[in-house]
This record gives sequence, structure tokens and C-alpha cells, in this order.
Amino acid sequence: MDEFKLIKDYFQKVSKKNSAAKHLNDDVFFDKKKNLVISVDTYNEDIHFPNFKYPNLVIKKVLRSSISDLLAKGVKPEYYFISGSGNKKHFTKKNLNLIANSLIQEQKKFNIKLSGGDTTNSNKVSFSITTVGFSKKIIERNNAKSNDDIYVTGNIGDSYLGLKLLKNYTKINSKLTKYFINQFYCPNLPFKIYKFLHKFANTSMDISDGLISDIYKLINKQNLSFEIDVNKIPISKNLNFYLKKYKKNKIKYIFNGDDYQILFTAPIKYRSLIKSLGKKMNQKVTIIGKINKSYKKNSIKLDNMAQNLSNFRGYSHKF
Repeated sequence: MDEFKLIKDYFQKVSKKNSAAKHLNDDVFFDKKKNLVISVDTYNEDIHFPNFKYPNLVIKKVLRSSISDLLAKGVKPEYYFISGSGNKKHFTKKNLNLIANSLIQEQKKFNIKLSGGDTTNSNKVSFSITTVGFSKKIIERNNAKSNDDIYVTGNIGDSYLGLKLLKNYTKINSKLTKYFINQFYCPNLPFKIYKFLHKFANTSMDISDGLISDIYKLINKQNLSFEIDVNKIPISKNLNFYLKKYKKNKIKYIFNGDDYQILFTAPIKYRSLIKSLGKKMNQKVTIIGKINKSYKKNSIKLDNMAQNLSNFRGYSHKF
């Protein structure tokens, strides 16, 4: 079974008397009375990152991925707790210094503070991060409205190509290789826009498992559908160059996840506001489709040709 069936069949009933748990159907815990927002994520070697060759980059990836959950809810991350598993081969003095220095850099960049954690011995590396923020409200899932525009921040697809390069599934020139691998480990979080999301977003989450997979999650309890135009999905100049030079199909690179950009919907009346805020913050924000009233009539189009949705469902944890 996948993780969503596991949660639905076994754990939603355990949390049903805890309204702050959001029926385990959102990315965060939100206690409205205490203005407390918490997210928890676990990252495993061979699943979320291929190996521990670059401990300084791995720790940046897992921290940024965790911060992303709160940003997409319109919440500033304030504190984080990190628990790590590995052995003496992984956590050498050299690697521990690299990890500590990376955390110091990330704390300065995102103004967040390490507040505790735990360590255990294991044959493979694993990190679990709890991120804490405070807010009077959050932007929840399942609150999209018919005719909402669908937006994404930043660019999509760079991380996936970075992973392919790390696994030696493809090869390109060294300059581009460095760029895409860096995008895999250090996603460019839309850090400036989170504080404005409450002004216009009806519903919001980050893109972790894949664009289409996460749109399904975003509206999974609503009688609504979505339509996406592949040509409108934003990609970087470097990915565009790669696709053209090596004659690759864009559609194979943009639905695989690990983008950690914000996916949100907003009413048409806010288009000008969102565009001006994006320019002011130098933050790319792109309309890629719309929400429709017709239930289960989801569609993806490329050059006005319908695509098979089942081919683009992204990553799913299996148990």
C-alpha cells in the first residue's frame, strides 16, 4: 500500500479527536489556540539522497526540504530539531564539522535555530527533522475554489536531472552538471513570498513528490478537478538548454518531485497583485493551469494534445 492508504486505513482514526492534526491530511500540525505550527520529515539514504558522499550538501537538502512545508503554509520557520542515524564511518570528525558548518550557514540564511534532537547507530544514514513556527492561521489543503488559477513558484525539473547525474544515468558538461547537482541538494526555496501567501492563496503546499501527485493531494477531498498546460510550467534556462541540445522531452523531467517550490491556487482577481509581488521580490511565480468545477475531469495538455495522467503521478512511498 502507499503512504496515503496507510494513513487513511490505520492512523486517521487514531488522531480523529485531535483537530490540530488536520485529520493527518495536511503537511503540518496546527494548534490554532496556541498559534503553533509543526512539521516532521524523515530522509533516508538510497531513497531521499543516493549516498553520503557530500554530507555538507545532504544536510542542507534535508533542512531546506523540511523548512519548505511551513513556508507553503504561509508560516515562518523558527526552530528545528534534528535526529540523525548512522555509524562511525558516516559521522567522522571531518563529516561532523562539514554538517555543523552547513547548519550554521543555513541558520543564517533562513534565520532559524537548532533546538535539540537525537542520535542513533545505524548501517545507513537517516535524518528526521521537526520544524516549528508560530502563526494565527495557515493556508490549508482542500480549500481551492472553482476557476482558481494554479500557480507554482520558481522553476521545476532541475532537481530531477541533478539526481540522474548523481546516479550516472546521464552525462553532460561539468559546468551544467555542477548546476543541476546543486539544485538537487540546495533547492532555491521561495523564502520571500511565504509572508504574502495569506493575501491571495486559497490553498497551498510544497512540491515534494511531484507536481501532478501534489495537485491531487492539494484538492483530494474536494469535488473539483484541475487542468495543466505543460508549456506553461516554468523551467530554468539551463534545463531548457539541456532539453534542446540533447533532444529530450520536457514532459519527462517536470513531474518527478524534489522541487520544493510552492504550489498554490488563487482567484483570478489577484493576478495583478501576485505578478507585482513577484517582480518586487525577484521571485518567479507562474500560472500553469486552473481549477475546474467538473469532478474528476483532470487533464494535462501539451501543445493542446491531452496526455495520459497515469504517466505523471510522481513518487509514492510503498509499504
